[in-house]
Amino acid sequence: MNVLRDLQKRAAIRPAHIVLSEGHDQRVVAGALAALDAGMGPITLVGLTADVQARLAEAGAKTHANLHIQDPETSELTPVYAALYFELRKHKGVSEEAAARQVRNPLVFAALMVRNGDADGTVGGAVATTSDTVRAALTVIGKAPDAALVSSFFLMAMPEGHSTGRSAMIFGDCGLVIDPNATELAAIAAQSAASCQQLLGDAPKVALLSFSTKGSARHERVTKVTDALALLHESHPNLSADGELQFDAAFIPEVGASKAPGSDVAGHANVLIFPNLDAGNIGYKIAQRIGGCDAIGPVLQGLSKPANDLSRGCTATDVTNMIAVTTLQATN
Repeated sequence: MNVLRDLQKRAAIRPAHIVLSEGHDQRVVAGALAALDAGMGPITLVGLTADVQARLAEAGAKTHANLHIQDPETSELTPVYAALYFELRKHKGVSEEAAARQVRNPLVFAALMVRNGDADGTVGGAVATTSDTVRAALTVIGKAPDAALVSSFFLMAMPEGHSTGRSAMIFGDCGLVIDPNATELAAIAAQSAASCQQLLGDAPKVALLSFSTKGSARHERVTKVTDALALLHESHPNLSADGELQFDAAFIPEVGASKAPGSDVAGHANVLIFPNLDAGNIGYKIAQRIGGCDAIGPVLQGLSKPANDLSRGCTATDVTNMIAVTTLQATN
């Protein structure tokens, strides 16, 4: 079965309430309606009521019991959230008046719905930048107490019938942490392995990528990767992980056997950890645009509750798939 259809089916079995912060965007509305048709929901669209209703009318949508609208300008929740936001941010010098203004920002309002338990997860970023979307999540929802950091990954759905037999992979971090040190890289690898297990149900095989394989080059950037692997083995001794590996050694069994003999990861990795954001962002876009993969993300990991970012180039289908991913994060 196509991995994305499988995600949607699993999300429909254990639905969660997802709030979308950009209810004025036609792609978001179309993606939300498709999610409801697939059995997911309930879903809340945040935005000016007239704008959201106009987008729904353009989509030919009828009233749906599981579809709700929250307008921060008129919602009865706004004063409640203003008080909550003030308590969260007063130590940073935020006044009650500033809090009242800030909660009218749809990204903040949606995050507050999740923080307050009025929704299970939130999705934004079809219009807003990644920095604004992530900032709202970090400020309001916050990092999970046991998380070393907040990072991100892309779920890369392979073209059906791919020659490797793979259906999907996890690429991390391709959207958030710019230049992780060895400790941060190890944490990103551990989080991405857990996300692989959670979303794909596959035993993770983690490859820490580099321009070198097993000492074929010597450089401080290679050392960072090998140091990260040592830290990862120390903190997660039962996790199947290896590095440093070049992409082909991680992905192609014949190359892996040649360049890293004896490795149980080389040639069979389903979690690829990039050494920095340059490599990760370029890598996932090459896989998407040349390799024909569907890229779902950036999906955030390490938050107290799910909040995820869409690419501003996303389609309605991408929105539906991200709703499914966020649902599974909330319920698994």
